[in-house]
Amino acid sequence: MDIHKSNNINYLWTSLVVEELVRCGVDYFCLSSGSRSAPLALAVAEHSKAKSFVHFDERGAAFHALGYVSATQKPCALISTSGSAAANFFPAIIEASKKKLPLIVITADRPPELRFTGANQAIDQVKMFGDYVRFFFDMPCPSVDIPAEFVLTTIDQLVSKSKGELRGPVHLNCMFREPLTPVKTKENFSVYLKKINAWTKSNQPYSKYLLPQRTLSANQIKNVIEQIKDIKRGVIVAGKLASGEEGEAVLALAETLNWPIFPDISSGLRLNSTHEHLIHYFDQILLNKKLVKSLNIDGVIHVGGRITSKRYDAFVKNNTFKHYVMVLNHPLRNDPNHIVTTRVQSSVKDFCLSVGKNIRRPATGDLIKKLQKANYATDLTFERYFAKNKDLSEPAVCRLLSHILPNNHGIFLANSLPIREIDIFAQPHDNNLVMTANRGASGIDGNLATAVGFSAGANRSVTALLGDLALLHDLNSLAMLTQVKQPVIVIVLNNRGGGIFNFLPIAQRNKHFEKFFGTPHEFSFEGAAEMFDINYFSPETREEFVRDYRIALKSNAPTLIEIETDREENVKIHREIQKKLLHS
Repeated sequence: MDIHKSNNINYLWTSLVVEELVRCGVDYFCLSSGSRSAPLALAVAEHSKAKSFVHFDERGAAFHALGYVSATQKPCALISTSGSAAANFFPAIIEASKKKLPLIVITADRPPELRFTGANQAIDQVKMFGDYVRFFFDMPCPSVDIPAEFVLTTIDQLVSKSKGELRGPVHLNCMFREPLTPVKTKENFSVYLKKINAWTKSNQPYSKYLLPQRTLSANQIKNVIEQIKDIKRGVIVAGKLASGEEGEAVLALAETLNWPIFPDISSGLRLNSTHEHLIHYFDQILLNKKLVKSLNIDGVIHVGGRITSKRYDAFVKNNTFKHYVMVLNHPLRNDPNHIVTTRVQSSVKDFCLSVGKNIRRPATGDLIKKLQKANYATDLTFERYFAKNKDLSEPAVCRLLSHILPNNHGIFLANSLPIREIDIFAQPHDNNLVMTANRGASGIDGNLATAVGFSAGANRSVTALLGDLALLHDLNSLAMLTQVKQPVIVIVLNNRGGGIFNFLPIAQRNKHFEKFFGTPHEFSFEGAAEMFDINYFSPETREEFVRDYRIALKSNAPTLIEIETDREENVKIHREIQKKLLHS
């Protein structure tokens, strides 16, 4: 990069911005087209190390970026033009904030003299994302009166803030005056750039940020261990974990304590391990009130994020624990039921290793044996039910999918029913699957775009399990499927509406339910697949579904598999299975 040859000051500054982002490890850029953002877009286009993803819809581009960061756990940059274009980033920024993902948001803006004047495409972009970003800076219009090193240190701080103690999105609002095109001016930048000559000759960031490492003291570990020793019948609850290494550490701690583990679908343990301490079907086991009462669980170590299961939520609300220890790698509370007695800020791996090497407990009590027996009985009930009932229902799809997902594959689970039904019905295998979901704000926004971004970041093929409303909500993101190297297989459970609402009491008690909650429709997705040049299947039997899914895997091409189901029948199936579980 020869910044001395920049055509004008706008392009000099944006070249500095992109170069410093790349040096800070931000080399993936998601953009939508626009005039005011042209200097930023062309700086990305002309940088040899910058990888770019361009999508016509800002909301989809933002969720694609979110998925990429979710897979890589490193920042990527999201760029928009001015005006309402930037506002379309907001849902993904909220999700990134809730999931603590380091998203670098850069919005182009009108210069100050056009603010609040009625100028076209000029809105108030100052702090437009509120407290959902960890840091905001309103970048002045490029000028030789402002030193070049200011641009570099601003970027360095921006990236550092995104990766700080509380990771999350950050926002840089960049004002530009004309010319927005790379027209050549007579400006010579040699003197202007003299102070950063050493930087131009290196490949390192201008300012390096060294972040502190947090560790628990010996006294803190001792205090937690004393609480754990006071628990007679405890369980480990595993929410979203940061890595497979954290999962291994949780399993090791469970072995040391001889405690059972309730693994959430987001933990990586629910699908990827058959370890004997894992109670994979805890959600359905907790339906049995008599059994739950006999367990007499008096303490919990909760590692990682929150739990998808509503049954677990009801369980903790209805019980009093001696100790509820929560371990998270950030300072936020994450205690909606107000039951946490000790909040530990630590990486899950460090916590488990520190406790595990300093505590020894005898393998006493029957808690784990009772839960293992119930776990086996639940699995057997599922197997018998699906062997007898051959329909291609939503639970059957989730059960089948858990059997045929290939090793080293990725899976994205949409909110509402898909993630819950996989959590309930999937049978675990010793696979190396990577899994993600937008469970920060748990919205219906951008689920498909996130799945495609996740595939790009993980550099592996991904299966996305979506509901029909989620896909309708993000339909234009089907255009992304042909833009990524690894194929994405989209399985859509089309129950002609909002299926999760049929499980709520209001479904039985209100004559307005169908219109205002069920939101019925008659759409199918074959035409959409054709429009976006995507392979399409619509299996009607289990055998056809397995066949079509395997064809999609072998084809190495984007594929949409649509499965038509019935909302009311789905509720009936859930109820039938639960009844059998309670009488097994």
